Amino acid sequence: MFENKKAYYDYEILEEYECGIMLESWEVKAIANKVCAIVGSHCKVLDSDVFLIGASIGSSANEQQRTRKLLLHRKEINRLVGKTREKGLTLIPLKLYNKNGKFKLSIGVARGKKEYDKRETDKKRDIELETRKIVKSQKLA
Repeated sequence: MFENKKAYYDYEILEEYECGIMLESWEVKAIANKVCAIVGSHCKVLDSDVFLIGASIGSSANEQQRTRKLLLHRKEINRLVGKTREKGLTLIPLKLYNKNGKFKLSIGVARGKKEYDKRETDKKRDIELETRKIVKSQKLA
């Protein structure tokens, strides 16, 4: 499973969708061999279809530029078209995983975080980590 952890830090995820992805045979083999990265990629709606742009699958550099079609129901695509037309919303790939022998991509409708929102997220994470350490130390004693 490949996860785009940077997306959760840089964006506020409003909605999540699971979709299929059209891959060629060598791309399936590369993903199975864990030669894939979705960090820094994004999704775009073109001609009433949704495409994944900028994902690195395989070892060669030219494969990075290839766009891959995402498989969604027409209602979902229409909803995503409406959401992406709103100001400040974008489609971000979150996870690439195997489900019942098929590779699925989880995409999210996201709004970019401001710098102060990122600092607030860091503070919350630090406080949560500290409380976990305290609880763990109390359990051991």
